[in-house]
Amino acid sequence: MTFLRSFADDKPLHNWLHEDCFPMEAHLTGDDIYALTKLAILEYVSGGVTAAFDMYYHVDRIAECARDTGFRMTICGAANDFGGTAESTKRDYEMLNAFDPLVSCRIGFHAEYTTSEPLLKDLAALANELKAPVFTHLAETASEVEDCFRRTGMSPIAYLDSLGMFNYGGGGFHMVHPQDGDLAIMKQRGLYVCTNPSSNVKLSSGVAPIETYYQNDIPVAIGTDGAASNNCLDMFREMFLVTGLQKLTVGAAAADPVRVLHSACSVGAKMMGLFDCDCLAVGKQADLIMLDLHTPNMQPLNNIAKNVVYSGSKANVALTMVAGRILFERGTYTFNVDPEAVYAEANEIITRIRRSEGR
Repeated sequence: MTFLRSFADDKPLHNWLHEDCFPMEAHLTGDDIYALTKLAILEYVSGGVTAAFDMYYHVDRIAECARDTGFRMTICGAANDFGGTAESTKRDYEMLNAFDPLVSCRIGFHAEYTTSEPLLKDLAALANELKAPVFTHLAETASEVEDCFRRTGMSPIAYLDSLGMFNYGGGGFHMVHPQDGDLAIMKQRGLYVCTNPSSNVKLSSGVAPIETYYQNDIPVAIGTDGAASNNCLDMFREMFLVTGLQKLTVGAAAADPVRVLHSACSVGAKMMGLFDCDCLAVGKQADLIMLDLHTPNMQPLNNIAKNVVYSGSKANVALTMVAGRILFERGTYTFNVDPEAVYAEANEIITRIRRSEGR
């Protein structure tokens, strides 16, 4: 979704999706998505990100781009009423999990409100067949929750759980508006939360109750939601907002920054199923970054972990390594890529699509 950076702005979620995202995305080709994924990967590695959890179309091209750049990618199914079935989800799941050591796949669908009950039941049956967790956008806005109650008499989490969707775990992206009883389901099923504070603020969706999740030992990961709603892929900004927004809504002691850093790194890896990437230890994958602490924003070194969350930035990233291979070092990409060519192709794609849409 990098092609929509600073194009689809200043609207609430429903308008943003239906007026901007869906019409523009309908023009994307597999080659477009390969090129735009490469742009995202440039942003990721320069910002100290070693793996992404992506939900999109043309998953084969996303996987190829991850392999070709040396970046780690967990791809999540995106079935919904606009495309995708349980059968195609299973094919993608099997294909991607055998594609390359850097690529893996999780079962997923876009959201409850974009997916009919027959398709949801098929996906739940697939999850139970494969004994696999399921991931989706969940409880992102108050209107989403209200609409689900009106249609089903249940919250989105309770409704999906009633279909057997989470018998083997999974998680929800956003989780801004949990309802009474939802936390009990989340704990029982071992569900993860992936909070996306910049997106939720920008789309006026609300502030997720992260401190409540922490207090109830519900695992919290941190994501960006992509460049169309964010508008950057910056985990430093996300970490600061996770803790800052909780302090604003709960109190100054909420969302301890060391726990937030753990959410951004270890919990995120586990949510993606990357259990050999959750910490730096013998036998684990050599996915790591180095930060330059000899900079004005990191001095003095009273507390390095707090510095990373409260004052750190992408400018502090000195090196990014994935699977033992350095991809970025001191401002230079060290794999076979021409950033100028990537930028030019991204601009050509959005220019072509804007013309097609008369925008």
